[in-house]
Amino acid sequence: MNNSSVRMKALKAAFPNTIPILAGFLFLGISYGIIMNVSGFSFWYPLIISLVVYGGSLQFVMVTMLLSTFAPVQTFFAALLIQARHLFYGIAMLSKYKDTGWKKPYLIFALCDESFSINCSVEVPDDVDKGWFMFFVTFLDQSYWVIGSLVGGLLGSLISFNTEGLDFAMTAMFVVILLEQWLKEKKHYSSLIGVICSVACLMIFGADSFLIPTMICILCLLTLFRKPIEKGGDIA
Repeated sequence: MNNSSVRMKALKAAFPNTIPILAGFLFLGISYGIIMNVSGFSFWYPLIISLVVYGGSLQFVMVTMLLSTFAPVQTFFAALLIQARHLFYGIAMLSKYKDTGWKKPYLIFALCDESFSINCSVEVPDDVDKGWFMFFVTFLDQSYWVIGSLVGGLLGSLISFNTEGLDFAMTAMFVVILLEQWLKEKKHYSSLIGVICSVACLMIFGADSFLIPTMICILCLLTLFRKPIEKGGDIA
């Protein structure tokens, strides 16, 4: 099979898994582009930022950062805290990205919650190249966000748009992904660890500070109980 056929087969296998992301990312990307436009930025600002930063919630916060006084240190730490969860995602993906060749730098750069969830949970068919599959999942997800940001930036000057509550689309999407993962697991150890840690840290640290403690707890528990989890069939 030639390289073109390998890539096309991987693209066809990856695309159906990204359809839920398509709906969410286009919706939120358009909202982000509109917010940038009504804040005084030309359409190419959200386009370039989505290509270079690709930070989701960070990009929404960046609207305020760009309008504020120059404060590189505060901006750095704010971005680090908002995106800190990707440190844990990256650790979990080290083995999966091991033999992806030149695609590895892009896979690392464009890693997001949704791409991580798909590439971790979906069983890639035996006749599909896993490296290309993960590449197209990641590339398609970013493309949806970039296109949405561009469209929103272009439409921002033409329509008014209230983005309050739009983040629920992402919440609903993660609930669906969790349910799919639950159905695939045999003992549900991984899912239960995630849910219990999230609820416990939310109660202890509050909604504004629970994310990083949650990720630390999940990482520690998954590492501690790795063997039982693997025996239970929760990790492929």
